[in-house]
Amino acid sequence: MAETSNNTRIRVVAAVIRRDHAHGYEYLVCRRPADKRHGGLWEFPGGKCEPGESDLHATTRELHEELGIEVVQIGEPLLIVGDAGSCYDIVFLPAEIRGQPMALEHDAIGWYAVPALRTMPLAPSDAAFVATLGD
Repeated sequence: MAETSNNTRIRVVAAVIRRDHAHGYEYLVCRRPADKRHGGLWEFPGGKCEPGESDLHATTRELHEELGIEVVQIGEPLLIVGDAGSCYDIVFLPAEIRGQPMALEHDAIGWYAVPALRTMPLAPSDAAFVATLGD
């Protein structure tokens, strides 16, 4: 990726994928590889938008690369969080998927309800998003 100036922000999509569970919803989160920024922490899947790329295209591309799944649709942003100490703005988007997610680029993936998410080691922006979720 090309270098950016200090005040250029890079949009990063984070897919909020949920499924019905016996007592509410479970959300899909992924553990980042140890050698990456926020390595070992859990996150909502996604990645950087390329210049001029729409949120839908970026989400579709990233989830196919990371999880081997198809994005059916995305919704309007639920939250946008500036990642402290970086040039990234994390955009949390509700997403509907087709297919069974596989950990292609992460150490692990899993479905967790909000109470469990609140106890997990999450990347800072993801923890801020989880704090907005009701049980």
